Amino acid sequence: MMDQRPLGAGGPQVSAIGLGCMGMSFAYGPRDDAESARTLLRALDLGITMFDTADMYGAGHNEKLIGATLRHRRDDFLLATKYGIRSASGGQTRSDDPAMFVDTSPEYVRVACDASLRRLGFDTIDLYYAHRRNPDIPIEDTVGAMAGLVEAGKVRHLGLSEVSPATLRAAHAVHPIAATQIEYSLFSRDPEAELLATCAELGIALVAYSPMGRGLLTGAVTDPSALAADDVRRGFPRFTGDNLASNLRLVDAVRQVATAVGATPAQTALAWLLARSPLVIPIPGTKRVKYLEENVAAVDLRLTPEQIGALEAAVPTAAVAGTRYGERGMRTIGH
Repeated sequence: MMDQRPLGAGGPQVSAIGLGCMGMSFAYGPRDDAESARTLLRALDLGITMFDTADMYGAGHNEKLIGATLRHRRDDFLLATKYGIRSASGGQTRSDDPAMFVDTSPEYVRVACDASLRRLGFDTIDLYYAHRRNPDIPIEDTVGAMAGLVEAGKVRHLGLSEVSPATLRAAHAVHPIAATQIEYSLFSRDPEAELLATCAELGIALVAYSPMGRGLLTGAVTDPSALAADDVRRGFPRFTGDNLASNLRLVDAVRQVATAVGATPAQTALAWLLARSPLVIPIPGTKRVKYLEENVAAVDLRLTPEQIGALEAAVPTAAVAGTRYGERGMRTIGH
């Protein structure tokens, strides 16, 4: 049986590893709805009970895919979705889109939630995140409006994505925040500076997206020109030029540790995250059954303190080259 972790103080228990669904509709190459549907259903069979999406993934396609595939199993999982990233062009939204903007106004919260419910075909969203924070809009106003969705029975729990510890505290004072989502991996350890301690103090789960460094830690990405033409990683600093060459040396060091552990680099990276804190819930993303099954096996991998130390020595924080996003994307996080 899959290990369970709490979604915030007093919140529901969810699988220790969730499933990030973005890549099924957006960001990492062509869609394959049939294989994605098989992956979603196989995830349930393997004990995964937390599925993560957002209204911007595939301009609503991802929510429709999940709803159509899993609606008949609605009582078997927790559905998390996000709102707030919009495009003035009205088209596909991505971090480098010059028309992209963040809207966490109280008025838009209600509009976005209703639209997500329609696409999903669900009566209720289990966990509703603000995808990013617009610092010009008081977080108290945003969370107050989100709390209204809870009172209306449209949402069960609230979350925030990519916010500062100070924002998390201010939000939690308005309404309990069940989870905060942030990129967290051997390659992205910013949460360890303050956010993880804040979550422990307040009883908030830390949902770790891109726990394998957007595929970098798997060792599968060595040449960005081999990625699909619309793969967003082509423009991310860590995947370009000298940065990539430097980061691949770190990946080789991780692979050596994984070989000694007797697991794949992906499983080893996930096991390291699971060992950081019982508050951490990684949500590795995939649209293929074989990678899903590989990832789930990480739950049973118990790293020794020596192995954890070897992994952290293999990837010193200061050695990772390049920022997580390009300049425009970086301006939207940490508020």
